[in-house]
Amino acid sequence: MLPARGRKGRRVAVRDEPGIEPASTKSESWSDSYRLVAAEKWKAKSAVMGSAVTQALVEYAAPQPGMQVIDLASGTGEPAISLAKRVAPGGTVTATDLSVELLELAAERARKKNLPNFVIRPADVHELPFPDRTFDLASCRFGVMYFQRVNRALSETRRVLKSGARACFAVWGTSEQPYWQTTMKIVHQHVGGSMLERSGEDIFCFAASGSLAEALVAAGFRDVEESERNLPWTWRGTAEEVFEYARAVSTPFRPMLERVREEQWPGILAEVHTAIDRYRVGEEIRFGARVILASGRA
Repeated sequence: MLPARGRKGRRVAVRDEPGIEPASTKSESWSDSYRLVAAEKWKAKSAVMGSAVTQALVEYAAPQPGMQVIDLASGTGEPAISLAKRVAPGGTVTATDLSVELLELAAERARKKNLPNFVIRPADVHELPFPDRTFDLASCRFGVMYFQRVNRALSETRRVLKSGARACFAVWGTSEQPYWQTTMKIVHQHVGGSMLERSGEDIFCFAASGSLAEALVAAGFRDVEESERNLPWTWRGTAEEVFEYARAVSTPFRPMLERVREEQWPGILAEVHTAIDRYRVGEEIRFGARVILASGRA
């Protein structure tokens, strides 16, 4: 299922550890290889942090044994790995992404979990390499926010779904929530300017109530629904680790982070670490997360 690496297409929606980042198009230092190192370094703790969102999306999608599932912007494997467990026996999950390196890491994780029904396929969500009406279910966790042409990508998703099959998405809610307020919001207070570039990726582009549902309707989906969930978002470790991780994987915030002067960092770090530690309960930092789930039928 793994085609040649040279497939052409625009870079979109490569998302690995929970949450946030597409494939970098602006800086070599933020390439797949750089993010792969971050994904490996923090894989255990980031998996715990994103587990509640993954589980909520899987339950929302309601996969059944025997289903053929496509996961969009799979990165290092979730929720595709969790879905593969649920569709056995007889079902298969195809994890798609533009990054071959991240998909190979996902495949290795699936092998360690003894999931032969997990397959990978490098693919551009705007031009999915599958026939019409191939899949019984589509999923996408924290990826649709990065699609460069949302209507085109959602229309392609609908095309490869069987009639009546659901596409299920999870996206970030408002930026006014603890994880972002204690990290990127504090940096923004110190450096000013735009927190996210207008011409760049906006991870909160579907935070407004009903906005993702509207995009699904515009792409031809029916029986569209959307709801907001308050879910655990917990880091088992230190405040210093949280911010190091956030800086390593939060590609959309890179232009803002690059505006920080060297002499500003000590004060910013002290403020960030103090703010994060307000959410500490024992050995855990319990932020909580407001996430939007949405779905529609082909």
